[in-house]
Amino acid sequence: MRNLKIVVEYDGTNYHGWQRQTGEITIEGVLEEKIGTITGEKITINGSGRTDAGVHAVNQVASFKTTSEISESNLLRAINSMIPYDIVLKALTDVDEAFHARYDAKSKAYLYKIYNRPVRSAIYKNYSWHVRSALDIDAMRRAALCLKGTQDYSSFCAANGDSQNNIRTIMDVDFAVSESGMITFSIKADGFLRYMVRNIMGTLVDVGKGKMDPAVFSDILKAMDRTKAGITAPPQGLFLNEVYY
Repeated sequence: MRNLKIVVEYDGTNYHGWQRQTGEITIEGVLEEKIGTITGEKITINGSGRTDAGVHAVNQVASFKTTSEISESNLLRAINSMIPYDIVLKALTDVDEAFHARYDAKSKAYLYKIYNRPVRSAIYKNYSWHVRSALDIDAMRRAALCLKGTQDYSSFCAANGDSQNNIRTIMDVDFAVSESGMITFSIKADGFLRYMVRNIMGTLVDVGKGKMDPAVFSDILKAMDRTKAGITAPPQGLFLNEVYY
C-alpha cells in the first residue's frame, strides 16, 4: 500500500466546496472519482482542510492510499488528463505511510483579494470582492495587528460553527496593494475557524470605509461575540495559499 501526497490548485467557482457531499459536485469528489477510475480502486482522499463553495486554492494539500504501482510521474500525468481544467495536480509524491494531510499540518496561509475600484472588473469577478468606495488601507492595517497572537476568535467564527474550541494562533497578517487597485490581505495561522477569514475581512472593510474605528475592531475581537462583527465577505475573494508541515 502506497501513501501519496498531492498538491492541488483549483478554481472553486463551479464547485460546492472541497469536501465530498451527496448530490453536489465538489473538488474532493471529482478527484476521488477520477483517481479511482485510473487505479481501479475506491479512493478516499484526506485534504488538509475544507474550503467552502466558491473558494479557491493555490496549494491545497491532500493524501490518499493506493495499491497501484503506476509511477509518480505517470500517475500525475494520467490524473491531470482526466480531471476538469479548473483543477490541476501540481505535484504527486510517495510519502511515509503515517503522513496525513490534515492531522500533520502545522499551519496554513490564506489570501483574500478585494478589487477596490469604482467600476467592477469582468476579469476578476470570480477572484475578488468588488468594493466600490475607497478604502483606508492604513486604518485596516492598524486594526488587523490586534489579530496576531493566541486568542479566542469566536467573534469571527461562523454562527453555526462546529468547533469546540475557538482559540487559534495567528502568526502573521499583512496587506499589499497593486496599481490596478487589487488589495491582497494575507493571514497565517495554526488553524482557522469556519468563515473566520471572510468574517475578519468583512469587518476590516467596515474599518476601511470609515464606519468603524480600528480600536473598535479590537473591542470586537475581545467580545467573543459574532453578532458584534461585520458581514461575511463573499467567497470568491478567498484563496488557500499554502499549507505548512
